[in-house]
Amino acid sequence: MRVELTELYWLDEQHDVTLAELADLSGFSEGELHELEASGAIAPVDAATVPLRFSARCVVAARTAFRLRNDFELDSQGLAVALALLERIGSLEETLRELRAQLPSRSGGARRKRDS
Repeated sequence: MRVELTELYWLDEQHDVTLAELADLSGFSEGELHELEASGAIAPVDAATVPLRFSARCVVAARTAFRLRNDFELDSQGLAVALALLERIGSLEETLRELRAQLPSRSGGARRKRDS
């Protein structure tokens, strides 16, 4: 019998994490996270504060970047582009869901036309 343990971390939009915590949660080193920050892939809540703090969204972005780097061997610039594209896709999908929710239901009308 094989038992697999998984660690969970509850993300709260109001909760920020330090650079060290982000490194622990993402798998990147702090130096690699600085490279991602410099390339624009992640951004601290306030660049003027010490220590740097990142939003919960950066945890998701950093974990995604870690998987992309391992799967596709991307450098920090490639990760920044990939994350920007994924963010744009998510935004477009959200807009599409909102627009579909505004459309009147057409399922009944389509059936009546086929039955005629």
